[in-house]
Amino acid sequence: MARYDFMSFGEANVRMAPPGHDRLAQAEELHLGIAAAELNCCVNISNLSTRRLQPQLKTAYVTKLVDFWTGKYIMQRARAHGVDMSNVVVEEYDKIGRTRNGLAFIEVGIGPRPSFQLYDRGHSALSKIQPGDIDWGKILDTRWFHTTGIVTALGEHTVTEVVTALKAAKKNGATTSYDLNYRHTLWSREDARAAAKMIMPHVDVILGNEEDFDTMLGIKAENTDENYSSIDPENYRAVATGVMEKYPHIIAVGTSLREVKSALLNNWRTVLMTRKGFFTSRKYEDIEIYDRTGGGDSFASALIWGMLEGHPEQDTIEFAAAYSA
Repeated sequence: MARYDFMSFGEANVRMAPPGHDRLAQAEELHLGIAAAELNCCVNISNLSTRRLQPQLKTAYVTKLVDFWTGKYIMQRARAHGVDMSNVVVEEYDKIGRTRNGLAFIEVGIGPRPSFQLYDRGHSALSKIQPGDIDWGKILDTRWFHTTGIVTALGEHTVTEVVTALKAAKKNGATTSYDLNYRHTLWSREDARAAAKMIMPHVDVILGNEEDFDTMLGIKAENTDENYSSIDPENYRAVATGVMEKYPHIIAVGTSLREVKSALLNNWRTVLMTRKGFFTSRKYEDIEIYDRTGGGDSFASALIWGMLEGHPEQDTIEFAAAYSA
């Protein structure tokens, strides 16, 4: 029996956001939180599986942090949600900050003004990771291993580290998932596609939105504009089919479809393709957005949770849509 049910690998940043819809330049105070796609999945799955105040699924997070107040804050917040942080590599703080933990500055949008994210993650501990810093063969005792394209974009060795982790996970019998999570501010389309070619052979479940599949895998949904604003699931049946034909070892493809009406009002639905067929959720219209940041992570979390728990595909995708709406 595996030690963990779910493990993820990524970078965690301390989130700083003004209250409400204030602008950063006008703020007199900042509220702290955590910005971490992969850690979000751990926290969500831990919370989803809590019954009688005890998590039923054991989750663990792997990253590299500096022993500074930001690192302690991340560790404490994750542990409060039942996430095992014992596999985190901690580097001593050098009193200057040559290696550091990242910060994420967030503005929550309103009306026509979109939400805004600015990452101050240069020289982060994870971006400087070296081969051998993490003993994957030792710690990867899990049913499911998850990571994202954000990690692979961060540093010189992060792509090879992700490949090493995925290989070790597969060797140990884990299901592996990869959220493409393309960020044009982190790397070029060419570098992202080159990384995807190295990573995809070791992935069982692939997640992403329409732009991710187009940019990183070269598979584009028909009848979508340059802003990828279509929410018709039939446009993505061919995308999911194309992914599974190109990578026949893939067992599931999941994506979320968002139609943005304003920063606070969206239409939303999700789709899933497995070897059993193509499944779509109901369409949620005029969903009021509290904070869009992390919506894709919520979808990934709920989808993975449903698959870990063995729920039918239609039930899983309906729940994933509702949970992430």
